Amino acid sequence: MFKKILIANRGEIACRVAATARRMAVRTVAVYSDADAHANHVRACDESIHIGGSAPKDSYLRWERILEAAKATGAEAVHPGYGFLSENEEFAQACADAGLVFIGPPPSAIKAMGLKAESKQLMEKADVPLVPGYHGADQDAGLLQREADRIGYPVLIKASAGGGGKGMRIVEKKGDFAAALASCQREATGSFGDDAVLIERYVQRPRHIEIQVFGDTHGNYVYLFERDCSVQRRHQKVLEEAPAPGMTEAMRRQMGEAAVAAARAVNYVGAGTVEFIVEQRDDGAPSAAPGRPKQASTPSGGSEDTSVPSVGAHMSFFFMEMNTRLQVEHPVTEAITGLDLVEWQLRVASGEALPLQQEQLQMHGHAIEARICAENPDNNFLPATGTLQVYRKPQATAFQRSRVRIDDGVREGGVISPFYDSMIAKLIVHGATREEALARLDQALAQTHIVGVATNVQFLRGILRTASFSQAKLDTALIERERAVLFDQEPLGLPLAAAASIARTLLAERATAGADPFSRRDGWQMHGVSTRPFEFEFRGQTQAAELRYLHDGALVLRVGDVSGPLAIAGLPGGEIELVFDGRRHTLDVYEDQATAHVFAADGATKITAIDRLAHAGDTQAEGGRLTAPMPGKVVSFSVKAGDKVRRGQSLAVMEAMKMEHTIAAPADGTVEELLYAPGDQVAEGAELLRIAT
Repeated sequence: MFKKILIANRGEIACRVAATARRMAVRTVAVYSDADAHANHVRACDESIHIGGSAPKDSYLRWERILEAAKATGAEAVHPGYGFLSENEEFAQACADAGLVFIGPPPSAIKAMGLKAESKQLMEKADVPLVPGYHGADQDAGLLQREADRIGYPVLIKASAGGGGKGMRIVEKKGDFAAALASCQREATGSFGDDAVLIERYVQRPRHIEIQVFGDTHGNYVYLFERDCSVQRRHQKVLEEAPAPGMTEAMRRQMGEAAVAAARAVNYVGAGTVEFIVEQRDDGAPSAAPGRPKQASTPSGGSEDTSVPSVGAHMSFFFMEMNTRLQVEHPVTEAITGLDLVEWQLRVASGEALPLQQEQLQMHGHAIEARICAENPDNNFLPATGTLQVYRKPQATAFQRSRVRIDDGVREGGVISPFYDSMIAKLIVHGATREEALARLDQALAQTHIVGVATNVQFLRGILRTASFSQAKLDTALIERERAVLFDQEPLGLPLAAAASIARTLLAERATAGADPFSRRDGWQMHGVSTRPFEFEFRGQTQAAELRYLHDGALVLRVGDVSGPLAIAGLPGGEIELVFDGRRHTLDVYEDQATAHVFAADGATKITAIDRLAHAGDTQAEGGRLTAPMPGKVVSFSVKAGDKVRRGQSLAVMEAMKMEHTIAAPADGTVEELLYAPGDQVAEGAELLRIAT
């Protein structure tokens, strides 16, 4: 076994690798950028080396600096994590040339699977089923258009060197193909340095099911069962679970054996994931025959849940791609198998044989992973940046199997910067059944309190409650299908939000009140009833509330049409017990200046108190200004000064947090001026162009 390894990554995955290495008595070296000087992964490792500027191209993608750090610290091997250089065959080869072990597959396997077109040609030879499409080397735009027409719409354009949902576009009709191709190629060039694409039939009602495979240097291969990653937004995974709901043992074996065949075809070594798309027939997969027990034992030690549609009967699965690295969602496989996949990586890379053979592997229970991201789901999942002013987590383990596990690389007070991925943490739960795991995940999400950046926590809770997800009616369009109950939702409502904000204010006033009656702010007077007005901004609307102090000390609150007694008490640990509108609530309320962030069992919301005495400030309308929604780079403008535009028309494209974002016209008008040029870096709120409306 290695004595020391360098982890060529950052954040959660670097902390994850360091945790297993520490348990195995392997010393670790961290590398870090300017932005990560005080990051968690630096603290998690035994040594650390600064390698450059904040942008990935100035640090984590500079493999020559990483190799210098490995040599300077005496590291014997390099673990690439995922992302950055993890699937870069040149980096893997450079490690070998420098006498370092690359903890991953050989460069030849990375190269073979890195280009989607070439990999599909290999899979065809290995008898792995493929989606009908065009995977050729000729990238003439006219030819690509003709191939798309031949395949039939809708089609999917995918960057040949891509991954992580980048460089991917769905085209519904012929007239949209050229623009989608140009956008896809542009994003592919920016992300991977290669604009080659492939075109495939867009499979209807697809499920995304992937198989975890492992190979060693002794010719042994196994598959560690499957993960269902069908719940996605912008082609990126949101929730992952194992085993796939409704998976039959026969289908599991077929997909597992196909995945192993794919790995053998490229002499794969280490951890890899073979991703399949499963096509469901129009009327859905049939449920299991009545009379069978709900949980039937399977040879793999898992179970077939006959309460959900089965995967197998009248189904087809097709190879999509192979990710030649550890996956973000590997903890769900660890949860159901009881294995440490990073430990397996280290053992295989050091020359050991696989610890177990296929017949020794078994599944136990059900696991689900939720990706907690800094983003605004109601604004097209726009990534968010800022300081984690509050970051409270449920009771959980970190980087090891348990009923509730949280893998993260951030801490309270840390900054979510625009330079890297928007993921804050991975929340993984394990239960005896899917139903139990769902309940545990919802409870853990309810106990996750984040203030300072927008997050998808409440959105994730909403997904769990949809009929589609709770009943395992899964496909990659689930989020779009459930839009009505997922977006622009308010879980708590104005009355409770206002009551919580007022309760927080009253408790703070009580805490500072002294013996002097004039220090009290409870509205007490000798005769009659005192009334105290409040004004709030809630979901973009100004709202009024009125609190009455009765002579006996009781409180009566009116918010809109809701009125009733209000009783509050501070609890140990900072929670607030509140009784209003006939219901008792236990709340956590965090204040960020005038805004109260309210967390309850049913969800979370925020409400802002309006100080009537404060200066109203500049309320002049923005007019025709169009501003950057977050820090990033201007990729392109599709208009010029003098152009007439219509509401909703694309005006500009920005790149931030590794994703492209389109800036659209808010109204009809004429472009007056472009204030930046493509390639310029802009700050959040920077005015990009002006439109006369």
